[in-house]
Amino acid sequence: MKRLLILGLVVLTIFAFSSKIVIWCSEKQVDILQRLGEEYKAKTGIDVEVQQMDFGSIKPKFLNAAQAGNGPDIIVGPHDWVGELVVNGLLEPISVLPEKDEYYKTALDAFTFNGKLYGVPYAMEAVALIYNKDYVENLPKSMEDLIKMAKDIDKEYEGEVRGFIYDVTNFYFSAPFIFGYGGYVFKRTPNGLDVHDIGLDNEGAIKGAKLIKRFFDEGILQPGDNYNIMDSLFKEGSAAMIINGPWAVKAYKEAGIDYGVAPIPDLEPGKRAKPFVGVQGFMVNAKSHNKIAALDFLLNFMAKKDIFYKLYLADPRLPSRKDVLSMVKDNPDIVGFTESASSGIPMPNVPEMAAVWGAMGDALNLIVNGKATPEEAMKNAVEKIKSQIEK
Repeated sequence: MKRLLILGLVVLTIFAFSSKIVIWCSEKQVDILQRLGEEYKAKTGIDVEVQQMDFGSIKPKFLNAAQAGNGPDIIVGPHDWVGELVVNGLLEPISVLPEKDEYYKTALDAFTFNGKLYGVPYAMEAVALIYNKDYVENLPKSMEDLIKMAKDIDKEYEGEVRGFIYDVTNFYFSAPFIFGYGGYVFKRTPNGLDVHDIGLDNEGAIKGAKLIKRFFDEGILQPGDNYNIMDSLFKEGSAAMIINGPWAVKAYKEAGIDYGVAPIPDLEPGKRAKPFVGVQGFMVNAKSHNKIAALDFLLNFMAKKDIFYKLYLADPRLPSRKDVLSMVKDNPDIVGFTESASSGIPMPNVPEMAAVWGAMGDALNLIVNGKATPEEAMKNAVEKIKSQIEK
């Protein structure tokens, strides 16, 4: 009886103080969230107003509005906003997430900051191995298999078709090799990321960098290989295997390429490639006057398998939930990318990550051009990152 009374008071509070829930999102989520908002209103009587914004303006406008006690009740965006928003006291922690076991751990880790969950993830993004079925009949099971296969294709087609190519000096694309051997950007602890513990020059990271150098030493990759070259060659049917993300497959379909998607092969037995993972989710404004209603909408209405499936149908991205993936098994692209993302590493959701990209890009350039050993380049990168963070 006491529990029912408390629940009744909560419901009364929602209806008494929440005439409208406001959501900020970008173009891709507007239509489906408006439809779901109407479903929610039919059940509760509470209006849901979905306001479309340019993606790049959501975070800065939210920072300004929420700090003044205004702004939306819920925002939709990537997990790497979390650190800055939490530090500014603008995100409400999610104390209890229904059906939590159905979410991929990678997705939950992405929205976790200092040991607390600050968002409900609904979609993921990560790179994977994309291959041309005209050249690859049997997928490589290991990195040794991939290297041998790439060499065989290079030899058979006398350089007219590249066996393997990717945007090597971009840390985002080279990360799977570095993380797979045990390298890391910032150490993950029970209380969040330790930005003073950088693992980009540890034994595993250096081993990953040596594998990247091996691609060049053995003639598989070439100096100057970059994203545009990789993408163009694959669309032309002149590349057998690449590393790219789900954003690219539409163009490959339009180009008529008979492609497939699979996780990047294991680096060696027990060493899975671990790509960076980006995660999209819903976050609640900690300064919202409608927090109870916003949490009710998000946790008791939105965070369910059938609703997330509707989100997927409206905006097909890699699902954050295992039960939703089971509903889309007929899409091999989604399955392949999701399997890759599920073993990946969430992009660090702290502002200090900004110091990493340039330093690691410089390190990879030095390595592939033979201007520094992997040990020297990676150590130098870590020193640069630490120097930037300490400023």
